[in-house]
Amino acid sequence: MSTDERALVKALLAGNEEAFSAVVERHHPGLLRLATAVVRNRAVAEEVVQETWLAVLESLPQFEGRSSLKTWIFRILMNRARRRAERELRYVPLGAATDLEDTEAALDPARFDRNGQWIDSPRKWDEHTPERLLLSAEALAVIDQALSELPAAQRQVLTLRDVEGCSSDEVCNVLEISESNQRVLLHRARSRLRRALEKYLDPKL
Repeated sequence: MSTDERALVKALLAGNEEAFSAVVERHHPGLLRLATAVVRNRAVAEEVVQETWLAVLESLPQFEGRSSLKTWIFRILMNRARRRAERELRYVPLGAATDLEDTEAALDPARFDRNGQWIDSPRKWDEHTPERLLLSAEALAVIDQALSELPAAQRQVLTLRDVEGCSSDEVCNVLEISESNQRVLLHRARSRLRRALEKYLDPKL
């Protein structure tokens, strides 16, 4: 842990309400996004997050600093979200064949020649800059829809990496998966989102 994080943990252990409020404000939105990616129901996800914060308060004296405080909190969230989803028969473990043996090509093989090169290069998005896309409610709806349709493992990895900004090590720690699995799942998730955006920008694809 960094010096600042040690000081924060010390304040939390001392019952500093301002410190706890700051941690909740910082991580609550991300926890809710990840919980929703697991249980797929907003109301249930909110309950899981509340349970997570209670567990954080109860377990804080046992926090040993082997990971960052953020990773530790997200790991608690995942454990509770998984148990909740299992009770509702909705959760599929990350090691299940439906996610890890996904044989669907990330991109249509017909778009490449025999040497693996693009037949037609991907369309440039110069006129559709990230800023302009973000301002487009329609584009955001396309992204949200594509994200909701991802297999569970891909959705969870993408949420942590690209939405929450977690490192690959943090993702592997939170989700309890290997680096190679994390890399494959992230690539497939990003490819599917890109494909959805390409179809939005050019329906002929």
